[in-house]
Amino acid sequence: MDSLHFFAPVHVARGPGHPVEEIESVAEALVFLREWPTGRRGPVYQCALRCCEAALAGQMTAEEARKSLASFIRITGLPTRATPQRAPEPHVAAKHLEK
Repeated sequence: MDSLHFFAPVHVARGPGHPVEEIESVAEALVFLREWPTGRRGPVYQCALRCCEAALAGQMTAEEARKSLASFIRITGLPTRATPQRAPEPHVAAKHLEK
């Protein structure tokens, strides 16, 4: 594994209903961050971007950049896993059938 790959991928969906993506390297993290809407690029975004750029330049480890990206995703409130479609609970469905 090259030094710019993460030990574990970062999972993120770009919003509710979007598929979950796996970000597995500093390069993929930079693509994700550079596609982020310009109007939503605050200080936490800037920190994640700078950490990824520093890792690319050899000034920081890929894992430090990964932690920064994961923090950005968590703070931003983006979904990190698919929301499963839940079936109605059996007792709720039974009540509707009784009417």
